Amino acid sequence: MSTPIWRHALQVMSKRPIVLCGPSGVGKSTLIKRLFNEFPDSFGFSVSHTTRQIRPGEVQDKSYHFVSRAEFEQRVKNGEFLEHAEFGGNLYGTTAQAVRDVNGKGDGRRAILDIDAQGVRLIKENHPDLNPLFVFISPPTFATLQERLEGRATDTADAIDHRLRMALEELAFARMPGSFDCVIVNKDLDNAYAKLRAVVHDDLSGPFDQVPPEDDAEKLRRGSGPTGREGSSS
Repeated sequence: MSTPIWRHALQVMSKRPIVLCGPSGVGKSTLIKRLFNEFPDSFGFSVSHTTRQIRPGEVQDKSYHFVSRAEFEQRVKNGEFLEHAEFGGNLYGTTAQAVRDVNGKGDGRRAILDIDAQGVRLIKENHPDLNPLFVFISPPTFATLQERLEGRATDTADAIDHRLRMALEELAFARMPGSFDCVIVNKDLDNAYAKLRAVVHDDLSGPFDQVPPEDDAEKLRRGSGPTGREGSSS
């Protein structure tokens, strides 16, 4: 059941929140940035909490709410999180307050949440009254995603390995019927953005994409060992 703090957040919502999910490196941040640039007064991006260290270029309370593990765990006990999980030794989560901050401005903004597959499961199980629109952003192939992550040169080899293993779990979940309301394959940025643009304005007429089947790179990765989890970064 939803906690009282979450019911209060629902009271200020005027539109269904948009939940975006997809593997690290798939281009979610690029799509969201483009959406906000075109419609600066229509949408608000909920800011998640994390216990990981701030990275160069990130801004406190804008990129994330960077907090200590003790503070994060206390917020969990208080029932503040819609979803939370631990990746690579760091805690990540989205609070009801983050959604309320977007919708509570009184300017009709629609909240956008960027969360992982585990978070999607938790919202479906624990907060069905939220009734968000679940959108999965998929790579055209697993091999393409691997090339993107390796080409960014922002992570260590171990971090990339963790992100790819997390991607296996997210792709498997996205292939399950009913996991998402629509799927957008980010093969061409302009085409992917056009589909996302339609979705966030409640045009669900499609046609939409399907999560691509496993390629050789994904099959090889799945056979290399158990999946792991690391912090997601769009």
